[in-house]
Amino acid sequence: MKKESLGLIGVGSFGAFIAPHLARHFDLVLHDAAADVAPLARKIRAHAGDFRDAAACDVVLLAVPVQKMRKALGEIAKGVKPDALVMDVASVKIRPVKAMMEILPKSVSIVGTHPLFGPQSGKKGIKGLNIAVCEVRGGRGAGVACFCKEKLGLRVSEATPEEHDREAAYVQGLTHMLAKIVTALDLPPMRFPTRTYELLQQMVEMVRYDSDELFRAIERENPFSEKAKKAFFAAAKKLEDKVLRAKDE
Repeated sequence: MKKESLGLIGVGSFGAFIAPHLARHFDLVLHDAAADVAPLARKIRAHAGDFRDAAACDVVLLAVPVQKMRKALGEIAKGVKPDALVMDVASVKIRPVKAMMEILPKSVSIVGTHPLFGPQSGKKGIKGLNIAVCEVRGGRGAGVACFCKEKLGLRVSEATPEEHDREAAYVQGLTHMLAKIVTALDLPPMRFPTRTYELLQQMVEMVRYDSDELFRAIERENPFSEKAKKAFFAAAKKLEDKVLRAKDE
């Protein structure tokens, strides 16, 4: 049986990481305007194509920063198949989904996804890791969820874009903020780490090398992040006040 074609637009850190997993199941076309994808394409037996090649596939997967999403969608809309499935892997969902609904032809099916892992957390394999799937338009969300479960071995949570972003404001927003704070402390290696401290360091290492674009998207593009940040800093201030009062007693 002939494989469906999948155009992966954006072969940065995450795109290059997920491409080998997708190449096993699709006739994969790679495109990145800022990178030479030919070496990776040869390695995983995929095709290096231009934007039009990737946009004309049966499935189009956008792995570009949220800040560049609308521009990429405008280009995709010019050459996408009428019955294509377009997906994204952005760390926020409301705004990317809104852009896809506004820009893509109405005949195109849309599913939002957020793989809750990356090159660091998935370096030993992605089986058992989490992904959020958001049905948007065209009724193909259930099929995407089934593929992620059965073919990739992922743990799937189906949600609306709003449900996703409400939780992600804490799940991602707080962990990335804590990692940035711990990294900024520039702590030396500890000779007597507790297990809890080791787990904290593991969390930091998983997100330490994530791009600044990703951090900005998590903090600025999620409409619920401001509330989460205020709650975090209010709790930190309350704890600081409590510690200071105890010191004076």
